[in-house]
Amino acid sequence: MTAERFDPSVADRRWQAAWDEARCFEADSNSAKPKSYVLEMFPYPSGRIHIGHVRNYTMGDVLARYRRMRGDEVLHPMGWDAFGMPAENAAMEKGVHPAGWTYDNIATMKGQLKQLGFALDWSREFATCDPSYYGHEQALFVDLYEAGLVYRKESEVNWDPVDMTVLANEQVIDGKGWRSGAEVEKRKLNQWFLKITDFAEDLLDGLDTLDGWPDKVRTMQTNWIGKSQGLEFRFVGTNFDETIEVYTTRPDTIFGASFVAVAADHPIARAVADTSAEAADFIALCKKGGTTAAELETAEKLGLDTGLKVAHPFTGAELPVYIANFVLMDYGTGAIMAVPGHDQRDFEFATKYGLPIPRVVAASAEEAGKPFAGEAESGDGVLVNSDFLSGMDVEAAKTEVIARAEAEGWGKGTTVWRLRDWGVSRQRYWGTPIPFIHCDGCGVVSVPKDQLPVVLPEDVDFSVPGNPLLRHPTWKNTTCPKCGGAAERETDTLDTFVNSSWYFLRFASQPADKPFDAAEVAQWMPVDQYIGGIEHAILHLLYARFWTRALARTGHLEVQEPFASLFTQGMVTHEVYSRQDGPRELYFTPAEVERTGNGASLKADGGPVTIGKVVKMSKSKKNVVDPEDIIRDYGADAVRWFMLSDSPPERDLPWSEAGIEGCGRFVQRLWRLFGRYDAAATGEDKALARKTHQTIAAVAEDIEALAFNKAVARLYELTSAAEKAAPSASRNHAIRSLLLMASPMMPHLAEEAWHAMGESGLVADAAWPEVDPALLVEDEVTIAVQHMGKLRDTLTAPKGASKDDLEALALASANVQRSIDGKPIRKVIVVPDRLVNIVT
Repeated sequence: MTAERFDPSVADRRWQAAWDEARCFEADSNSAKPKSYVLEMFPYPSGRIHIGHVRNYTMGDVLARYRRMRGDEVLHPMGWDAFGMPAENAAMEKGVHPAGWTYDNIATMKGQLKQLGFALDWSREFATCDPSYYGHEQALFVDLYEAGLVYRKESEVNWDPVDMTVLANEQVIDGKGWRSGAEVEKRKLNQWFLKITDFAEDLLDGLDTLDGWPDKVRTMQTNWIGKSQGLEFRFVGTNFDETIEVYTTRPDTIFGASFVAVAADHPIARAVADTSAEAADFIALCKKGGTTAAELETAEKLGLDTGLKVAHPFTGAELPVYIANFVLMDYGTGAIMAVPGHDQRDFEFATKYGLPIPRVVAASAEEAGKPFAGEAESGDGVLVNSDFLSGMDVEAAKTEVIARAEAEGWGKGTTVWRLRDWGVSRQRYWGTPIPFIHCDGCGVVSVPKDQLPVVLPEDVDFSVPGNPLLRHPTWKNTTCPKCGGAAERETDTLDTFVNSSWYFLRFASQPADKPFDAAEVAQWMPVDQYIGGIEHAILHLLYARFWTRALARTGHLEVQEPFASLFTQGMVTHEVYSRQDGPRELYFTPAEVERTGNGASLKADGGPVTIGKVVKMSKSKKNVVDPEDIIRDYGADAVRWFMLSDSPPERDLPWSEAGIEGCGRFVQRLWRLFGRYDAAATGEDKALARKTHQTIAAVAEDIEALAFNKAVARLYELTSAAEKAAPSASRNHAIRSLLLMASPMMPHLAEEAWHAMGESGLVADAAWPEVDPALLVEDEVTIAVQHMGKLRDTLTAPKGASKDDLEALALASANVQRSIDGKPIRKVIVVPDRLVNIVT
């Protein structure tokens, strides 16, 4: 090679331009090759890519490039999840239009992604805020409406008072809006819903078919869908003329019930509040609290005694009725039979309010009087203190209680789901307009398909909070498509998770006149490998699974599961740098800080800064590394190599300056090794040949398993072996194979070396090196030779050599003979293929 050093500042741009010119990575749906669909979760165009993006997309890129080398037709697309509140926030804060802000960010981020040389099919690029995308989404939404999978009703919703929009339960984190961080409130609004509950059983059963998904994600979805079987029955009021319906998964514990609790919005609670200011105030307090079942597990348990009593169905004993903040109206019946001895929430509540905590399940009958050790006991055992149930195991007792309830007519065995229909209405501008019209005479009418897309107006006012579509002077006013009379457009827009619930289908097929072509989609779907963060385990992944099923039911698709294999990568982390400034804590980026030994100082003033924990990179903590800075200093390939090195890809990757510097040095080390390729060299190095073919086979397996750190380690080993080897045809083969194996990870370096070696075409189009199966089998082994248990030499011998041959080889060793020093040999111990020990 002519250059002593690889210059990424020149090579990166050269080969990126060459790939674009050759249109290397554009997928052909008509190709006869085996199809492979590799997809990373597409990004939100927030302004700039971050190192977390780089790790995610590098993993997918290596797999996509590798599968192209193995002969697949690979679809590896990129687009933008472009609707959402950040664009509206920017409009309000900076006085810019959300569309302009979004498309400017897309241009910036696309340029950054191109700098990393990702093998992406940019010909299929789209943003979900393009009318050409969301118009098709509107058509699909109308189709689902006509199939009975979309409906509108008044519902109590989670209201974000800052973003001024509705949030799904999944978007409420610790009682706060997932974007704004504001305390969420409860409100009654007319909302649009998708009937995800129609698919609850199928979504649950489908998880059993997803062998390529992490167990953790499947468990999270199982718990969220939340199928439970138990008893639904009614408590009869003793001092009021009504009954309270409850549902329990533990009917065996019915003799342990000590009170009944209802949700704050239960009809009983509302009736009490009509005559009690105290109850009304308590209900208002509950509405400011948590909104999800998971959150209420950890919140302080609060309640109000209504003064009402109900009769126990077996004993007739009176149980008090409480309004409780930990009971949800949208789960079960909105009322519970509280058994504090065997449910932790009930235990905390009963302890707080001094209510009885009877034991009805114990490890054995002898422990019927055992006190509780500060918490409920929810496990199995035998029934105690439970009349006719005493002595039964839990399952038998459940069966018996359900049978008696059904025979006596006060209850029935039933199945309940935690999953609720998906509320998709959002009171904001920057989203897909819901394609419906409200007419006083005709009611709610869908927009005809030939009038789609319903396009967002551009002249909107963000000077006041709330949805500007409500205030628009002309856009919402229209005519009814049925009667031609005056009507108004629906001003709610769709939850952005709808946009990402079918984007993978549009990547696979993009006709102008419909959302996708089913036959073309069938060529690619399901996605062979999907890569993204564990934080999307419920929201995005569950919604995408539902949407795919809904489109299959309405005849748009045949596939049921969208993602055959799922990989959830770890985060990139960095230590935090900060300094106290009065009551405020100021944060600084790594670029602003000088690390000195165990301390750090601010470059601007030399003053000390505090080094905090190593945590996920975030803009708020400023512990972010700009990929452009690293690419400028080290080149794209060093950055890519760092993303794949050291940490297993499912674990967090700590960023370090020393780590990226080491990767930069290895790029140059490989360049020097590639420069030693000598096409005229002859001769055989059997050990190196075997090492080369074993590495080819192992790296292929590692990449398919997404075990990139293992593949990297093997390439390091082969590099060292090739560096130490004398010139030979075997070394040439090792170097050429190493270049090909490294090319999915370091594509710019590989192209430059490929060209310098005189190879034709692009390495991006080259085949993965072939493996000689005969060289995968070890036919030689290393034998340890000991004298009196101490290692004196190591020898290479044919695998399976006889004990006599190994003994002869060991005794022929000069090192062994020096150690024996003429002493008589009393015994020789031979362990075949491993060890010879000589005893004197």
